[in-house]
Amino acid sequence: MTDVSPVLDRADQNLPSSLDNLFELLRIKSISTDPAFKAECRRAAEWLVAYLSSLDFKASVRDTPGHPMVVAHHDAASADAPHVLFYGHYDVQPVDPLELWESDPFAPAIKDMGNGRKILTGRGTSDDKGQLMTFVEAVRAYKEIKGALPVRITILFEGEEESGSPSLKPFLEANAAELKADFALVCDTGMWDGDTPAISAGLRGLVGEEVTIDAADRDLHSGMFGGAAANPIHILTDILAGLHDETGRITLDGFYDGVEETPSNIKASWESLGMTTEKFLGEVGLSIPSGEKGRSVMELIWARPTAEVNGITGGYTGAGFKTVIAAKASAKVSFRLVGQQNPTAIRESFRAYVRSKVPADCSVEFHAHGASPAIQLSYDSPVLTKAKNALSNEWQKPAIVIGMGGSIPIVGDFQKMLGMESLLVGFGLADDRIHSPNEKYELRSYHKGIRSWIRILDALVA
Repeated sequence: MTDVSPVLDRADQNLPSSLDNLFELLRIKSISTDPAFKAECRRAAEWLVAYLSSLDFKASVRDTPGHPMVVAHHDAASADAPHVLFYGHYDVQPVDPLELWESDPFAPAIKDMGNGRKILTGRGTSDDKGQLMTFVEAVRAYKEIKGALPVRITILFEGEEESGSPSLKPFLEANAAELKADFALVCDTGMWDGDTPAISAGLRGLVGEEVTIDAADRDLHSGMFGGAAANPIHILTDILAGLHDETGRITLDGFYDGVEETPSNIKASWESLGMTTEKFLGEVGLSIPSGEKGRSVMELIWARPTAEVNGITGGYTGAGFKTVIAAKASAKVSFRLVGQQNPTAIRESFRAYVRSKVPADCSVEFHAHGASPAIQLSYDSPVLTKAKNALSNEWQKPAIVIGMGGSIPIVGDFQKMLGMESLLVGFGLADDRIHSPNEKYELRSYHKGIRSWIRILDALVA
């Protein structure tokens, strides 16, 4: 670790030009899901290649069946330095409905909100152009002062993240040797709040299942057959209700295999955030906690597995009333996984449980809807510790290590295909309105995000 004060000072001095650079990128309408903007997506990729090349990266546009990738490489001052892969995406969501925007989504601006707070407005400011440029501008400031970089850097910028990343896995597979590094850095996440930086150490995995129970060969008159014929809705709802016991635990055989308890110091740091169950649920109009009893709301959404029913269909659901016993009923069920839970084993356990509950004169069919394991970075990982200290130094408030209830597919791909763990550090806020009209990014997040990456890059070689 070196004295990075001069580099931080340069980042401060560079802020006006850094914003100019970001605004150039934001003006490019790189909407990946709409074929009408194909040329704009390529223009964004070419702009990034040109800018990275100006920083002495060996950068290139890589064609795919869809929108191009940007790949760039830069050596470190020392041959023994760690090698990191930085990932971001240059594509953005569509802007519809346009009439809800307060200003042109592709005419970025700085808006003064009063009390010293300023925001950057426009599509992509937070997701993900503003985020990825915090890293690029950190590299720029470091090079301008030090003349070299403390770590070896490979950059991968994708152009299809907002449209399902159809080209990503084939690209990773074809270029695995070139892209593999010691670990990945991902800047597509957020902070706990405007003053508290966060590192996301865990991403829950997912198993999706659709189950259909067939009973009679046709819908039946409930007066003529009720009480005698099997009702698949009754059977299905009994099965679904049995997924949890009275304490909220999931009853499937072997479900908790691979689930570890969260370290007490991590749980204590979550509890210190002051997020109560009542406050969390109150924001969505609820008040009574569900799930496993005796666990905090942060632990439930970040570190514990779930079984949730996402939809049920069966019988007559139209207007009015129709007295039938349905011939079939179906449900969509998702399981969020943590730790080392095996998605295949979870699916098999669920199906065995369902089959055990279906009467002999009825049948059941299953349809799989994807499966991915959880991602968990060790809480005592040296890389995580270094990044946590660097963030705490910049924000003057201890960085927290959090989990994420959802998933970021690229993190799983990096682990499975390239054998790399990922460090997820981002500076977005919950009210940034990503994917919605009037997307914004706090100017403070952008500025201190650049400074944070400078500190992290320096800390990685300590």
